[in-house]
Amino acid sequence: MQPVRRFAALFIATLLVVPAFASRDQPVIGLSLDTLKEERWQRDRDLFVAEAEKLGAKVIVQAANSDDTRQNRDIESLISRGVDVLVVAPHNGAALSRAMKSAKEAGIPVISYDRLILNSDIALYLTFDNVKVGELQARWVLDRWPADKPLRIVRIYGAPTDNNAKLFKQGQDNLLAPLIKSGRVTVVAEDWALDWKPENAKKIMNAAITRSGHAFDAVLAANDGTAGGAIQALLEEGLAGKVLVTGQDADLPACQRIMRGTQSMTVFKPVARLAMLASRTAVAVARGEKPAGTSTLDNGFKAVPCLFEEIVSVDQTNMMETVVAAGFHPADKLK
Repeated sequence: MQPVRRFAALFIATLLVVPAFASRDQPVIGLSLDTLKEERWQRDRDLFVAEAEKLGAKVIVQAANSDDTRQNRDIESLISRGVDVLVVAPHNGAALSRAMKSAKEAGIPVISYDRLILNSDIALYLTFDNVKVGELQARWVLDRWPADKPLRIVRIYGAPTDNNAKLFKQGQDNLLAPLIKSGRVTVVAEDWALDWKPENAKKIMNAAITRSGHAFDAVLAANDGTAGGAIQALLEEGLAGKVLVTGQDADLPACQRIMRGTQSMTVFKPVARLAMLASRTAVAVARGEKPAGTSTLDNGFKAVPCLFEEIVSVDQTNMMETVVAAGFHPADKLK
C-alpha cells in the first residue's frame, strides 16, 4: 500500500472509533445486544437508554444480529471507545471469552443482562429466574390436564446457543421428568429452534405433525416467537386452539393470540423493571459502586452475583390485571 493511501486508511479507521469521553458526572455505558429484531429487545433498549439518560449517563448501543463474531467485535469497539461499564445480552454466552478478557484487561466491569455469559470474570448477572419460567410453563399445562389422562406433548426448545434456553428446559424437566418416567406424559417430538426463529419452530412443528399426525395434546414452546411459529403450523392443520400452547415474554402478537384462543399462555417477565434496574445498576457501577447480588450462579469461571426480577403466568383470565395493568400493552391492542 502506498504511504498516502496507508495514511488515509489509518485516518478513516481512527474516525470510526470515536472516544466516548466518559466521566463520573456523565458515565458512558456500552450496551451490547444479541439482536434488535424482536419487539422485546427493542423495548429493552429504549427503556434502558431512557433511564440511563435520566440519570445523566450516555449509552452506546450495539446489536450483533445473532452473530457471535460480530458481537465480539462490537464489544471490542465499545472497549476501545473507553466506556465505563459494559452491559451485555449475549447471543451465545460461551462465545465471548475473548471480548471478556479484553474488558478485564481494560478494567471495565461487565454486567451480564438476561442471559448469562459463561466461563468469564463478570461482575453481575441481572435476569429473571429462568428455571422458574420453564416450571411455570409446565405447571400451567399440567394443572389444566386431567391427572388420570395421559398427556402427549411436543417440546420446542429455544436456541441451543442460549444458556437461558437450557434453563427453561431444566425448569420444565423439573416437573415433567418424573411424569415422563411414570408414563403419564409422553414426548412425541422435541427439538431446538436455531436462533429462536419462528420459522425454525414451524419446521419442528411440521415435522412433528408429519411423524405423529394429530396425536398430541400440548406444545411446550420455549418463548412467544417459537409459539407463533408452531401455531402457524397448527393453523395449517386446523389444530390451532385445539391443543395447548405455551410461550413467554408476553409479546403483543402472543397476547393477541391468547385473547383469540390460539395460544394458551405466556410468562410475563416485566422487562421494564429489569431494563431500568440494569440501567440504574450500570450507572451506579460506572460511578464506582460495587455491584451486589441476592444470590449467585456458577458461570464456569466463578460464582457470579445475581439479581432476579419476578415473573408470572398469564392467560385469558389474568391478562388485564397483569400485562395491561403494568402498562406493558394497552387493552385496546389485545383485540
